[in-house]
Amino acid sequence: MWLGERLAARLVRDARALGLGALDPADVEARLLAAGRAHFGAEGAGVVRVEARAGGLLVASARALGPEPAAWHAVWSAAVHPGPGPAPGAKRAAVPALVAAREEALAAGADEALLCDAAGRVVEGARSNLALALADGRRVMPPLARGAVRGVALEAALAGGVALVEEDLAREALGAVREIVATNAVRGARPIVRLDGRPVGDGRPGPLAAALAAALPRR
Repeated sequence: MWLGERLAARLVRDARALGLGALDPADVEARLLAAGRAHFGAEGAGVVRVEARAGGLLVASARALGPEPAAWHAVWSAAVHPGPGPAPGAKRAAVPALVAAREEALAAGADEALLCDAAGRVVEGARSNLALALADGRRVMPPLARGAVRGVALEAALAGGVALVEEDLAREALGAVREIVATNAVRGARPIVRLDGRPVGDGRPGPLAAALAAALPRR
C-alpha cells in the first residue's frame, strides 16, 4: 500500500505545527521513495521512518516488512494517554505512553495495545487509529480532539467514502462492540478480533473491516 503523498503532506504539516520549519512535500516524498529503493530495491517491501528535525529531514530507520496476521489480537495498555498536547494530531517520535503501550503489546504476544486517557475514554492504539462498529450498527471513531495522531490511513479511508462519526467511548463500552478495526499507513486496515483474550463481536473480521480495506489505495 502506498500513501506516500499523504505521508509527505502529514510530515510537512506536523513539522510546521511543531516549530521545525517548512518542508517541501515533493522533496519529502522523493526522499521516502529513494530510501525505500536503497534499502529494499524496486520490488522489495519494507518500512522507512523519516523524521523532521530542526536541521532538516533524517532517515531514522529502515527495516524489512515481514508477514503479519490478517487479523490482530490486542490488549489494553496500562499507560495513560497524554491527550492532545501542544500540537494536536501531530505524530511525534518517542511519546512515552505510546512506547510503553507498544512494549506491553510485545510482551503479551499481541499485535496492538489500546490506550485510554485519564478520563477513561478510548483514544487510539499504540500504532494505529481505531474505527468501531457498535452494537446498534453505528460506525464510530474516537474524537481526534482526545489526542490521537491524525493517521494518513484513517484520512485516506474517510476520503474514500467510509463514514465514521466521532464519539467518546469508555473502555467498558468496547466489550459490547461488533468490530474494532485498527488503521495504519503501513499495514492498512487490520480487524482486531480479540481484546485481552476475549473475542470482539463474533471473533471474526466484519463489514467495517472490509469497507476500510477497500477504501485504502493499493500500489
